[in-house]
Amino acid sequence: MTEKNKIAITVRNLDIYYKEIKRFSVAKSGFKNLTSAKNFHAIKNVSFEIPKGQIVGICGKNGSGKSTILRAIAGIFSPDNGIIDLHGNTVSLLSIGVGFQKKLSGYENIFLSGLLLGYSEKQILDRIDEIIEFSELGDFIYKPVSTYSSGMYSKLAFSITAILETDIILIDEVLSVGDIRFKQKSYNKMKELISDENRTVIIVSHSSKTLKTLCDRVLWLDDGVLKGDGKAEEIVKKYEAYMNSLD
Repeated sequence: MTEKNKIAITVRNLDIYYKEIKRFSVAKSGFKNLTSAKNFHAIKNVSFEIPKGQIVGICGKNGSGKSTILRAIAGIFSPDNGIIDLHGNTVSLLSIGVGFQKKLSGYENIFLSGLLLGYSEKQILDRIDEIIEFSELGDFIYKPVSTYSSGMYSKLAFSITAILETDIILIDEVLSVGDIRFKQKSYNKMKELISDENRTVIIVSHSSKTLKTLCDRVLWLDDGVLKGDGKAEEIVKKYEAYMNSLD
């Protein structure tokens, strides 16, 4: 198998369940109903493979399992059934609300993120000035992440992932957050990153333009089921028609 045709990600017969607890009064229940939680089948027997260097989008309505798939590939969730094989590739997840220790400063979180990605302290130090400059956070880089707005959080998360590059980059809607200028800057940087034919990228987005412009291929998830898999233009068109039929 040539380098270009190597498989970067294999997902086979994947099932993921959540515990679903109905609302109730803790005072009245005395915690008795906590054991009556039901399983919610979030991902249902999903299978696909992604060759090295491919840029793949994932579309689907809210609650369809898009973010769950990304978190499973990133190793945050464990499959209840099936397998996820990254074939030895390093992976980073770019998502709002995931991965930072909020009591630590942005500066400290850069080191923590870098170490978790397998970088040495020296390698992180060699890149930290570039990360800080790209993030545009100024003195806020030394303040706790808990004080950050969603836009600032997004800037830091994107900057770390963009500068501390991994073999596989997973992006969960983060390009849609932040001011207009930084959004365009991030978009341009992402196009630069995915131009590397050896880097594999998965993008979850509600933006048809993003999916059609950046992605070679799109997976369509609906209620945890893989409903479509093919060329970006074709799958996005089918998805849009489906969503319009629900109105």
